[in-house]
Amino acid sequence: MSWNDDGAGQADASGVEYLDGLYSYALVLTRNHAEAEDLVQETYVRAIPAMGRLRVGGNTKGWLFTILRNVWLNQLGKWRNGPQMIEMDVGDGVADSIVEPSEDSHDLYVSKPEAEQVRAAIQKLPEEFREIILLREYEDLSYQEIASVLDCPVGTVMSRLGRARAKLRGLLSTTLKGSDRPERGGKT
Repeated sequence: MSWNDDGAGQADASGVEYLDGLYSYALVLTRNHAEAEDLVQETYVRAIPAMGRLRVGGNTKGWLFTILRNVWLNQLGKWRNGPQMIEMDVGDGVADSIVEPSEDSHDLYVSKPEAEQVRAAIQKLPEEFREIILLREYEDLSYQEIASVLDCPVGTVMSRLGRARAKLRGLLSTTLKGSDRPERGGKT
């Protein structure tokens, strides 16, 4: 089965190219793979019937992220009023799925411990900071697009992002300084 049955040019109309980004964002919000998958599915269930009403050249990516966040907020309200179940799965989270592109195996070897430390630090951030770091640094949304997704002023996005980066920098300062990395060229 293909999302693109009619040929080229339909991918943007269906928004399928944003699937990975939406899933990563859903993982940040839910911290659970199954719930993230359900959230992305529900986003597309709500978005696909309205795709034809989008303006040509409209911000499909921002629109889908906004739908995803609104679906999640609606689900949160239902979950808070329903029975409470707690699931402990330490390894879940968007930070676990971040893959660092590298040019050769040495770069991969050197960057892997640092990437793991960054993932762990991101998971320690409060939800509002994890969310804003993902949208800006990993999804490359503009401040205006983030403001639209989060339904807040651009100034709030900028200040929250600054605080998130400062907190992440603080969390990483001790762990990255103390890591012993092999040097290129045979130095140890």
